[in-house]
Amino acid sequence: MIFEPQKYAIPDESGKPFIDPAEIRTLLAANGEPSVAETERVLARSAELHRLTLAETAVLLRARTPELRQMIFEAAGELKRRVYGERIVIFAPLYVGNRCTNNCAYCGFRASNREAVRVTLAPEQLRAEVETLESQGQRRLILVWGEHPDYSPRAIADAVRQVYSVRGAGRINRVNINAAPLDTEGFRVVREAGIGTYQIFQETYDPERYAEVHPSGRKRDFDWRLTALDRAMEAGVDDVGLGALVGLGDWRYEAMALVRHANHLEACFGVGPHTISFPRIRSASGLASGAFREVDDEDFALLIAVLRLAVPYTGLILTAREPQQLRDRLIGLGVSQIDAGTRLEIGGYSSSFGAGVAVGGRQDLHREQFELMDTRSLSESVSTLIDAGQIPSFCTACYRKGRTGEHFMEFSTRGFIKRFCTPNALLTLAEYLEDYAPAELRSRGWRLIDSKLTSIDEGLRREVSSALELIRAGEREMLL
Repeated sequence: MIFEPQKYAIPDESGKPFIDPAEIRTLLAANGEPSVAETERVLARSAELHRLTLAETAVLLRARTPELRQMIFEAAGELKRRVYGERIVIFAPLYVGNRCTNNCAYCGFRASNREAVRVTLAPEQLRAEVETLESQGQRRLILVWGEHPDYSPRAIADAVRQVYSVRGAGRINRVNINAAPLDTEGFRVVREAGIGTYQIFQETYDPERYAEVHPSGRKRDFDWRLTALDRAMEAGVDDVGLGALVGLGDWRYEAMALVRHANHLEACFGVGPHTISFPRIRSASGLASGAFREVDDEDFALLIAVLRLAVPYTGLILTAREPQQLRDRLIGLGVSQIDAGTRLEIGGYSSSFGAGVAVGGRQDLHREQFELMDTRSLSESVSTLIDAGQIPSFCTACYRKGRTGEHFMEFSTRGFIKRFCTPNALLTLAEYLEDYAPAELRSRGWRLIDSKLTSIDEGLRREVSSALELIRAGEREMLL
């Protein structure tokens, strides 16, 4: 039986959810292992930059044999290169406050965890953190808060403005947000501060499982959270980010629901999600071992590849929850953004306060949300990407040039965004190399830049080459 997805409906005033668990489970159960021909048919649709239906997505998620999965992995990597080129955007998370009224079973910051050390950065502490990150070469941040009355829309907006105002050894050009759902007016207040993407992770799209792991707090309201990004877009937020916490429920179900959510936003607002995240559960303060579902590396790899093929235009974020070697491999399956040089302790980037634990040092999980697996510094991460032939990108050009929301969709859905991504990645990498990299890394980075220039069409190559010469001469903020 061929099962086609239903039409997407804008949530009504009651907040009726648009996720249909029965539909998703029926599709995943249908027909068992797909044939090679069936898999090739779906991959051909994706190669033409069509968003996949739920039925087509389910075909790929049912692949189990190494041969079928390898076909999917190769198609996902090729599609990412076609849409975005070989650039990997780099950012850093900055935890601003971990007070929380929710009781999420998987989170070290949950309200009932008496071992958690509660900290909210004061303005001078936030400034010190930003200055430290700027001194390392970071240009993109995502600010993270718990859900608490202290973290109001106005408080979030004030923090965003402060981050943009800091001018130390560099500058932060894009501030994304990971915080609680807001009402429409609250999203409007935060948007006016000039944010980039507002991320809200549903954690799990299975309503029954959601209720089990969210026993109390505002977050217990499944529908309020599910419809939050609708309110954000109604408030004029250009870019929003989806996410599911892999390991709470059936990973195939969560992948299907993420695709449904992405298609819902595009159908209702003409703009799909700017990013999709898929962090895996890790150890946290007081977390009971064995309480969640293990998702092995090969299934996790398939989830990433299928998301890339199902939603070709969306940025896929792979976090430092994954160990170094695995992350290096998974980047080739369609990932377009990573965090690097990450510290999770509030105040952990700056040595002027907090424990100041060095990257690579032992974590104190009572001070952090979860266990970090990839503890490389920013320069080490940049070095690894360069060795792999990837272009570490600090680009914020689309945001600063107004290529956000529907304008970004216009370029990315047609596969044209690569025309901007590759040149701007090379330019921002050159600035990083000149200002922050040790000599040996600078040398390798410039060799990579020279080799990647040949992939740009001749007219644009001349423009990029001229900009690179200006960067060598001391000019900065070169944007295309």
